[in-house]
Amino acid sequence: MAAYNAYDVEKNQGYATNSGEYSPPLGGAEKRRGSYIEPDGAVPGESFEYGTGMRAKLMRFAGKLGIEQRGIERVPENERTDTGFKALLNVATMWCSANMVVSSFALALLSKSLFYMGVADAMLVILFFNIIGLSVVSFFSTFGPTFGLRQMVLSRFWFGWWGVKLIAIFNVLACIGWSSVNSIVGAELLHTVNNDVPGWAGIVVIAVCTWGVTLFGYKVVHIYEFWSWIPSFIIFLIVLGVFAHSGDFVGMKWGGAGEAELGSVLSMGSVIFGFAIGWCSYAADYTCYQPSSQSKTKVFGWTFLGLIFPLLFTQMLGVAVMSAVDLNGGDNRYAEGYAASGTGGLLGAVLVYHLGGFGKFCLVMLALSIIANNCPNIYSVGLTVQVLGRWIQWVPRFVWTTIATGAYIAIAIPGYSHFEVVLENFMNFIGYWLAIYSSIGLTEHFVFKRGFAGYRPEYYDVPEKLPPGIAAIFAFCCGVIGMVAGMSQVWWVGWIALHAGEAPFGGDVGWELGAAFSCVAYLIARPIELKFFGR
Repeated sequence: MAAYNAYDVEKNQGYATNSGEYSPPLGGAEKRRGSYIEPDGAVPGESFEYGTGMRAKLMRFAGKLGIEQRGIERVPENERTDTGFKALLNVATMWCSANMVVSSFALALLSKSLFYMGVADAMLVILFFNIIGLSVVSFFSTFGPTFGLRQMVLSRFWFGWWGVKLIAIFNVLACIGWSSVNSIVGAELLHTVNNDVPGWAGIVVIAVCTWGVTLFGYKVVHIYEFWSWIPSFIIFLIVLGVFAHSGDFVGMKWGGAGEAELGSVLSMGSVIFGFAIGWCSYAADYTCYQPSSQSKTKVFGWTFLGLIFPLLFTQMLGVAVMSAVDLNGGDNRYAEGYAASGTGGLLGAVLVYHLGGFGKFCLVMLALSIIANNCPNIYSVGLTVQVLGRWIQWVPRFVWTTIATGAYIAIAIPGYSHFEVVLENFMNFIGYWLAIYSSIGLTEHFVFKRGFAGYRPEYYDVPEKLPPGIAAIFAFCCGVIGMVAGMSQVWWVGWIALHAGEAPFGGDVGWELGAAFSCVAYLIARPIELKFFGR
């Protein structure tokens, strides 16, 4: 075993290394959380239980329960036990479960209800904008095995020690927002099954179940996600079969043409892109226990496969079912169901109408599929919070997981009755800021670090060895300008967005301009930063 330095969290005392030399107490910027620090910055898992303070007691209690004790500390190579073909299958099935859910189905309904698109154009938007967003998520997943670090910690190599705190705040808001939106969808389904079940009760049930899985950490999340996609997939197949047999599909119709169609495509594309790229800010969190020898190509490929299959399947199915609200003649149960209970009412028009009690059972199972969608959000939010400060890192991850669960319950309950507006605005927010974040990260990686060899992962928690972050924050601000110029919302239409479609709303090009502005600004500012600071 390599020589290591030891550091007692409670007393800031040094220890003898296993080479026989004494290591003095760490201080200043070199002080690190954890009891043992290896030369590459990794922290062995057993070290978390050392000490006599509250943190050590919590860690020992967590260890007895099988709860993951590690936070954002680098994973040592000998503890990266997620190996072989099963590791690749783990990451593929995890993302498959997280997206083979009713939230993905619900997102596609906006193509008709908000953007008045037809089936054909909506499906093409779903295909191409998903590919763009998921490519970024899959690429960032390859960083986990390479460095053994979480996504937000890796972001320090792009945004610096202080700049990444801004990104972490956005990510915390995104994780909690995702979970709130998802819980509302599940609650709608439960309300459709039984009108006596209020929306707040469904939200609480989904949140508590999600908390139970994420509390235990990485391994339990992967185990749960390994299987949970299967019942969801079967039920969506039942939806497909029943709907196809009903003959209510209106066919591959186009929504329109000209400026109105351009605006609809760009705006719906922004929503789809926001959903797809939404995973990129914690992509590496779910591959960091894989060994550094893992093939990057395989990680990228399996991650992409696990993401693209459920998203295309559920969203295209959603577009097809939503088309039935245009059926003429008599009472339209699809339109009435959607008007009454949103996504749950629409699915009820397919499942409950044709299958009765079994259809209600299917709706309950789809509602519980939200747990798989929320698990990555709530697990990662506990890690993201720890990036905000060393004292916050001192608080165990599972404590922050519990706090975040309470926070999104408090947000979801009042947002239940305004779901469509909440969903559209939130998806656009996600797409905007993550496009800027990804643009800066990819530019730094390919242009300035010139690939993975340009990183010094052992300095992940040494502020003076990381970039100052001035160039990244400047580029981020420039990206926000592009975002404002290109966004199209009810409350604001940018001056460029106005020309990207038909007035008064134009077309949403906020994420495209945000990415472009931030990339150009970073290419200008980063060389200046390197010249003055050398890092």
